[in-house]
Amino acid sequence: MQSRTPAPGATPAAAPRATGRPRSAAADTAILAATRAALVELGWSKLTLGDVATRAGVAKTTLYRRWAGKNELVVDAVAALFDELELPPDQGSLAADIEGVVLQFAAILDRPEARSGLMAVVAESTRDDDLRERIRASIVDPQKRLVLEGRTRAQTRGELPPERDPSSSARTADLIFDVIAGAVVHRTLVSAERADQEWAQGLTRVLLLGLAGAATDPPTALNQP
Repeated sequence: MQSRTPAPGATPAAAPRATGRPRSAAADTAILAATRAALVELGWSKLTLGDVATRAGVAKTTLYRRWAGKNELVVDAVAALFDELELPPDQGSLAADIEGVVLQFAAILDRPEARSGLMAVVAESTRDDDLRERIRASIVDPQKRLVLEGRTRAQTRGELPPERDPSSSARTADLIFDVIAGAVVHRTLVSAERADQEWAQGLTRVLLLGLAGAATDPPTALNQP
């Protein structure tokens, strides 16, 4: 295609802007770690991007190029902790898979930076719809993969049947996730009790009884709107 010649007197088009330097993974890691440390030491109300920049050893402008403000930064700092969650090595049973994930989750919530960060952003999200959506997209939804991976593994072993109604599969996965995550968060953050091995085994028994019932009940029993 031939380039067009600008009309006489017209202002020449600006040249394409060169892309900036790629983001530094090391800088991102340092910033998120500094954010979590600041949350533990200062709390949500006193945390500032300037303080985080100083702790991370970066310019304040570096933070603003990556995050629009404190809300987004704190959510990403908390999300990085939950990204550590993974389905444990296959030990041959759905019960072992559930217990492994529950204990990992509880161990993360036992860390001061996780408790401080999660409780802070959840409290702020009660009056900020955009923040609530960011929490859902960055922290909650990515962890639902554990339910899908665990269910697929159990189906391969023959412990769970395939979904009779594929269209309801995602809703069922959401329900399973809500039961597990809700129980662990309530136990550790609301009741301030330890989610130890014994407790994890009890939660697993209750959940497996529910899954067994769901496999035999009509689909509508589990998927009422």
